[in-house]
Amino acid sequence: MAGSMKDIKLRIRSVESTMQITKAMQLVASSKLRGARMRMEASRPYMKVARRAVWDIALHNTGAQSDYVMPREIRHRCYIVIAGDRGLAGSYNANILKRVDWDMKDALCVFIPIGKKAREYYHRHGMEVVTEIEKVEGLSFETCEEIARQVMAGYDEGRYDEIVLAYTSFVSVLTQKTKLKPLLPLDTKDAPEEEQIHRQMLCEPGADALLKTFLPQYLAGLIYAAACDAFASEQAARRVAMDSATKNAGDMIEDLSLRYNRARQSSITQEITEIVAGAEH
Repeated sequence: MAGSMKDIKLRIRSVESTMQITKAMQLVASSKLRGARMRMEASRPYMKVARRAVWDIALHNTGAQSDYVMPREIRHRCYIVIAGDRGLAGSYNANILKRVDWDMKDALCVFIPIGKKAREYYHRHGMEVVTEIEKVEGLSFETCEEIARQVMAGYDEGRYDEIVLAYTSFVSVLTQKTKLKPLLPLDTKDAPEEEQIHRQMLCEPGADALLKTFLPQYLAGLIYAAACDAFASEQAARRVAMDSATKNAGDMIEDLSLRYNRARQSSITQEITEIVAGAEH
């Protein structure tokens, strides 16, 4: 009985230690989430203006339709995949990686992973990685511009027929949604509603030339905004996961404490019974 009580006491201490870690991680995630949401919301006004400018050129040009809008037969696809920098965030990383795996289908695919978990996943599965960014946290706009120029060069040279951005969109602390966003060719379904009304525009020196100038910054903005969204989603998922783990640890400690008290009571009762039995003899 003494051995059993000692084991229960050691287990309680172990769970208490784990509970302290999960509680600390929950507080860190909550703190990071506040800053991540501010960056995410700050990126949206720029993207709204940039989106309208690009679609003005792409949809309303009176000349020939741009090569960046014309769909191609999909033989080679490039995925820019944004996952987490670390684990312990519930199913956050698994959800986005599985979504991309499901979407790959028959095309030959290459990957630009952003985040340690995406990089490790594609290296582990022997996928072709053309560029890798280890951390989502602190990702700069300049780095996003480099990625945008690289994928545009591949698209212009015909090495990629489609560029897809995969990330997790922040809806609320409790809800995050995986998204696959086609970057190139430009998807007319993604155009703002006000741009769907046809009007004539004459682009000089031409739609392709203007788009070639604007698109790197526009795509960089989309990648940066998606990274802000994804980082906020990761922190929210980790906060919820650590909150759940902390509550489960508390429940486990309560159960173990009850078992310890029962074992202790049983041990005391047994000792009293032995003393009484000894006194009668």
